[in-house]
Amino acid sequence: MLKGIGSSGGYGIGKAVIIRDCTLDYKSVKYTTADDEKSRLRSAVERFEQETRSLVEDLKENAGEKEAEILEGHLMMLQDPFMLSQMEEGIDAGSVAEAAVDSVCTMFIDMFSSVDDELTRQRASDVKDIKNSLLEILLGVEKTDISSVAKNSILIAKDFTPSMTSRINAKNVCAIVTEVGGVTSHSAILARAMGIPAVMSVVGATEVIADGEELIVDGFKGKIITNPTSNELALYKQKYNDFLQEKESLNEYFGKATVTKSGVVKKVYGNIGRPEDVQNVLQSSGEGIGLFRTEFLFMDRDRCPTEDEQFEAYSTVARAMGDKEVIIRTLDIGGDKAIEYLKIEREENPFLGHRAIRYCLDNTELYKTQLKAILRAGQFGDIKIMLPLVTTLDEVRRAKALIDECCDELEQQGKRYKKAPLGVMIETPSAALISDLLAKEVEFFSIGTNDLTGYIMAVDRGNANVSSLYDVFQPSVLRAIEMTIKNAKAAGITVGMCGEAAAHADLIPKLVEWGLDEFSVSPSSILQTRKYICSCK
Repeated sequence: MLKGIGSSGGYGIGKAVIIRDCTLDYKSVKYTTADDEKSRLRSAVERFEQETRSLVEDLKENAGEKEAEILEGHLMMLQDPFMLSQMEEGIDAGSVAEAAVDSVCTMFIDMFSSVDDELTRQRASDVKDIKNSLLEILLGVEKTDISSVAKNSILIAKDFTPSMTSRINAKNVCAIVTEVGGVTSHSAILARAMGIPAVMSVVGATEVIADGEELIVDGFKGKIITNPTSNELALYKQKYNDFLQEKESLNEYFGKATVTKSGVVKKVYGNIGRPEDVQNVLQSSGEGIGLFRTEFLFMDRDRCPTEDEQFEAYSTVARAMGDKEVIIRTLDIGGDKAIEYLKIEREENPFLGHRAIRYCLDNTELYKTQLKAILRAGQFGDIKIMLPLVTTLDEVRRAKALIDECCDELEQQGKRYKKAPLGVMIETPSAALISDLLAKEVEFFSIGTNDLTGYIMAVDRGNANVSSLYDVFQPSVLRAIEMTIKNAKAAGITVGMCGEAAAHADLIPKLVEWGLDEFSVSPSSILQTRKYICSCK
């Protein structure tokens, strides 16, 4: 049996089809003239755009409009004048078109890969997809045709890029397995949308699994059973039938209030990273936005977004959600996020360095621009401000003083605004330990279990050697969560959770018992989370 990360729930029983990476070596390509290389580049870009538009239409039919936006994002990235101009500058400097594509895309990949937020890191995968597609076109490499595999195939690859995943025929593919990736990767998102079970981060999968080998894939537990016995096959066929019935039952929770069996009302919210993601939450019956990550507004550009640009983004989400709560996390950047125009100093240990609230409080003009935009957007909905990576009371008090300063300046400028309730993310051991004191300073808490677990367990979840320690069910993590909730309830403030653990079936009963008010999860997990909560006492 092999283990990985269950990234798309479901069960697949079939035969392995190994998808191996093709070689994209351009060392033998000779430079001609700058004009010729630019012409080759433009032709490749044009063909890429045509092929991607075709995939977008297929994906709209097979997965849905919102999932197709992932590939539409590829088109938008490549149509960015900055990206293309950088490639052409490389050609002018003597690089062949392939090298120019490789260099510029690698720069963007490195920038997005350095970010601690998993959703942002998926942009790196998107750019890698663009890079490989362009290199395949330039080099004339034929892509593996995964659209015509036999029925009941289980695809095994090092990674499935969004463009590869969109080519999958869901009628013939019963599961996918990768050596990298996780729950929030775009390939996982697409797999869930297409109803294909997926297990990711299976070390050496393409080497230890043989082509044609019979497999069972458990997308819930992240298990792969090789050469299953007749008893194992019978067991999983029954699990598959039960799963289909369970999936059908979720429809009754659309638009339904989230209420436990004992009548306690809870809320299930959605997490978003871009304004357009709000539609995913609404289409999944979300009762609010529990986490709006604002880093995306600052990335993939050559200057800071203006106050008006940010106001437009925040107010768009507020208007879409109407009277539903929208919690906006202020800028969470630092030495781990390579945003060139901010000239952030590189650090040896950025996760313990000058980032998030620390960086913002030392760059007050940048921070005030964002705060003013949020305050102005507040007049269009129920917006709340949330501070990331808080470790001291002083950080909260300084932020409150800045917000008051912003209100005064907006008043003087004659701009309409609405004072927003302030909260903090409890994502550091320090914040959890002083949560009783923090509760006296703010109106709400949101527990960020992703970072909280990593900091408490002193573990890098991306390091396979210690990843087993990255577990929200470690007693120390559970104690921190319980203490935080109890301190919030004692102070009379609301407390939510915006980490992946908020959707965990085994954790939800404990969270309900302890008194958690709001569960903020990925849009695709909203209905399932509501069902779990409604089944609690």
